[in-house]
Amino acid sequence: MIELAVVDLTGTTVRDEGVVERALLDALADTGLALDGAELHPQRAFVRETMGQPRLDVLRGLFLGDEARAREAAHRFEDAFDAAVARGEVEALPGAEAALTALGAAGMRVCLATELSPRNRDHLLDVLGWRDLVDLALAPEDGVRGAPAPDLVLTAIMRLAVDDVRAVAVAGDTVNDLVAGSRAGASIVAGVLTGAHDRSRLENAPHTHLLAGVHELPEAIAAHVPA
Repeated sequence: MIELAVVDLTGTTVRDEGVVERALLDALADTGLALDGAELHPQRAFVRETMGQPRLDVLRGLFLGDEARAREAAHRFEDAFDAAVARGEVEALPGAEAALTALGAAGMRVCLATELSPRNRDHLLDVLGWRDLVDLALAPEDGVRGAPAPDLVLTAIMRLAVDDVRAVAVAGDTVNDLVAGSRAGASIVAGVLTGAHDRSRLENAPHTHLLAGVHELPEAIAAHVPA
């Protein structure tokens, strides 16, 4: 029986229409690394490949370990993302709020997990009005790595007092989300086809389900037969 659902935010429950990527590229340009030339296609590909990973980790990779520039760009990303949220450029995906409500009504604990910073996470949840909709919302912080590490899922398990990793469902829109869920030992690892990575990429990642949208998650969990 599934007791806990760990669900990604951007791309899974929230439509960002490229806001995360644009904010990241703007932050890079502001700190002297504009990815707009043909010779920089590998770097742009790296940005897309690493969707689902903490922004600071991605920026460290792009700035080749220059910690000061990476942190400056991370702060600029936070500003750009918050501004986009305030402008209404990020919104709940159809059926997302109903799905989160249904999971809770079915007796599950629900955690929203994100690669965003705690600041961006909190601002987004406030704008959406989702603070009281879920039991927990997690972002990478000291001692808790983001995807593809399993830390966010395992932290949710510990904080919400779930006794068995097999009683967990994880849903996300990126390969990194699915790898994190698999590494954590979740029984359900569902790829959601509304975000950064397409079907072909998610099919090649560890998963148990591929869902058209997060609105299908409650039914997938209800149909789950424990191994």
